[in-house]
Amino acid sequence: MAEQQAAPLVVGRVVKPHGIQGELVVEIRTDSPERRFVVGAVLGVLWKSRGTRPESLELAAVRWHAGRLLVKAVEVTTREDAERLRGVLLGVRPEELEQLEDPDEFHDHELEGLRAVRPDGAELGSLLGVLHAPAGELLRLSLPDGREALVPFVADIVVDVDTDHGTVTIDPPEGLLELF
Repeated sequence: MAEQQAAPLVVGRVVKPHGIQGELVVEIRTDSPERRFVVGAVLGVLWKSRGTRPESLELAAVRWHAGRLLVKAVEVTTREDAERLRGVLLGVRPEELEQLEDPDEFHDHELEGLRAVRPDGAELGSLLGVLHAPAGELLRLSLPDGREALVPFVADIVVDVDTDHGTVTIDPPEGLLELF
């Protein structure tokens, strides 16, 4: 039986082409762009159907321009090539991620699937994922009644994360989970 590989983690999204030589405008979806978007890095190209796109991109040049990240990939030489990549997600395999030194920091994939409980141990549901919003991270919870809720990932509300025991302890302010 073949060993199942972990799903790639999204680190960016191609917004649109830039110029005529195949540069890509990339929206960053990682806390460490200086590690992910460097010359020589290889990022997986994630999409829903197998088209003519390459399966990965080797970064040949990376630069900031007007507050946007511009990337040149070896496999993309024309504006048309770049246009075919519009909207695709760029990712890395979980095993390529570095270990975090701060015990209060987590990679998104380490949190997905954790059981969400209240401080008294009452079951709240399960963690579906982490949303990276402009104002900060939000935990996306699946509640027992089938609804979903977004919980700010702040110390006053998320009081403990225990990946060893598979739980995240949440002390939501009154009414937060009823908003959804």
